[in-house]
Amino acid sequence: MSTSAVKPDTRAVDVACSDTHLYATLADGRVIAIPLSRHPRLRAGSPTDRATWQLIGGGSGIHWPTLDEDLSVEGLLEGR
Repeated sequence: MSTSAVKPDTRAVDVACSDTHLYATLADGRVIAIPLSRHPRLRAGSPTDRATWQLIGGGSGIHWPTLDEDLSVEGLLEGR
């Protein structure tokens, strides 16, 4: 019997920030939460700045133009 591993779809499809966390919804349905304390530019940004984001690389990354911040989903999943 053979089994094949299903590779999760780790592209971001939505992003939100609270006062304390970054939330990224992935294409496979998972939601990851990352403390803003790990990303000083996001933590220092205003709620409006944190709400102004763009998906880049087909969802492999997130860009905040007013904060000049780019994060990869891979990095978020690996704790970077």
